[in-house]
Amino acid sequence: MSRLLVINGGSATLKFGLYDDGRCSLRGLVERLDEAPRLRLLQGSLDDDVFPASEGGHAAVAEALLAWLDRRVGLATLDGIGHRVVHGGTALDAPVVLDDDHLAYLAGLEPLAPLHQPPALAIIRALRERLPAMPQVACFDTAFHRTQPRVHQLFALPRRLADEGVLRYGFHGLSYAHVTRRLPELLGERARGRVVIAHLGQGCSLCALKDGRSLTTSMGFTALDGMMMGSRCGSLDPGVVLHLQQQRGMAVEEVERLLYRESGLLGVSGLSADMRDLLASDHPHAEEAVALFIERLLREIGALVALLGGLDALVFTAGIGEHAAEIRARTARRLAWLGARLDEDANREHAPRFDAGSGPALVVMPTDEEAEIAAATRRCLEASFPR
Repeated sequence: MSRLLVINGGSATLKFGLYDDGRCSLRGLVERLDEAPRLRLLQGSLDDDVFPASEGGHAAVAEALLAWLDRRVGLATLDGIGHRVVHGGTALDAPVVLDDDHLAYLAGLEPLAPLHQPPALAIIRALRERLPAMPQVACFDTAFHRTQPRVHQLFALPRRLADEGVLRYGFHGLSYAHVTRRLPELLGERARGRVVIAHLGQGCSLCALKDGRSLTTSMGFTALDGMMMGSRCGSLDPGVVLHLQQQRGMAVEEVERLLYRESGLLGVSGLSADMRDLLASDHPHAEEAVALFIERLLREIGALVALLGGLDALVFTAGIGEHAAEIRARTARRLAWLGARLDEDANREHAPRFDAGSGPALVVMPTDEEAEIAAATRRCLEASFPR
C-alpha cells in the first residue's frame, strides 16, 4: 500500500496529504471554508495551478478539491484513501475499510457531530462514485478515548440511556494519538506521567493522560461539550437550552445553529471565530472573548489536574495552541500555583519547551492528524488485503 491519500475534514478547514511509501509528498489545506476558501500548500508548490473554489461551504470546496487533486496526482493511481471520521460510536473503535453497512451506521451518528460527520461522509460517497473499486478507510476521533474507565464515560442520567449509547465519547483522538506517540521524544519517561494536552483550534478540547492513555477528556457525547471554541459554546447549563425553546420559542434547528455556529469566540466577540483576528483587534469585545477563552481553559485544566492528582506536563497543540504565544503565556502565568514557570523568550519563539526548567513541563507540539491517518490506513489495508 505505497500510495495513499488522506482527507481530513475539520469544522473550518479541509486538509489533505499524499503519502508515497510512507513519506508525505504533497500536503495542504483549504481554510476559511464558509467565507473565502483559500488553498494553502504546506508541502509542494502550486505553480500556476489555481485552486478552483469560487464559493464557500464544505460541499463546494470538497468537490473543487477532489477535482484539483485528480488533475494533480491522479486519484485512480492511489492504493487507498484514508479519512478522518469524527464519530465512531460504540461499535467502531478502530480503523475500518468502509462498506455500505459502515456508511449507514456512521450516517446515523450525524446528529452527534453535525459540523464534521455529514461533510466527511459526503466526500467518501463522492469518491465512491468516482472510484468505486478504491478502498477507503475511516479513522475515528472517538477511538482514542475508548480506554477511559467507565465512570468517566457516564453521564448522571438514567442507566437505560447509557445502555442505549448516551455516553461521553470524546473527540480529537487522532490529534491526541499523534502527540502521545511523539511526546517521549521530548520528555522521556515524564511523558508517561500526569499529562494534560490542550488541542486548541476552531474546535477545542483537553485530554488527561496517565501512562500514555486517555483517562478523561473535556468533550462528551458530541463535539459541542467542554471548552469554548471558535463558533461552538462548549459546556452550557442545559437549562439555557430549555429556556431558549420554552420561553423564547426557538425551534430545535435554531438552537442547534446557535450553539454550533453562532457562539464561542464568534458569538462573544461579534467579530470573528478566528483567534488570529481577535488577538489583532483592539475592540473591547475581542478582548472579552479572548479573556473568556482563557478563563474556560484554566477551568478545564484545573479539573483535569484534580483527576490526575497533579501535573507533570501541559502540552499545547493545534492552530491556537501551536501559534498563539499570547494565549499560552496568559494561561501559563495563571498556573503558577501548580509550580508552572514560564520562559517568556522561549514561548515567543514557539520553542518545543517553554518552561523555565522547574515545575510542570510546558510544551508546544505540532499535531499531525494526517500522518496518523496515513499510518493507520496503511496498517488497516495491509491487514485487510495481505499480499
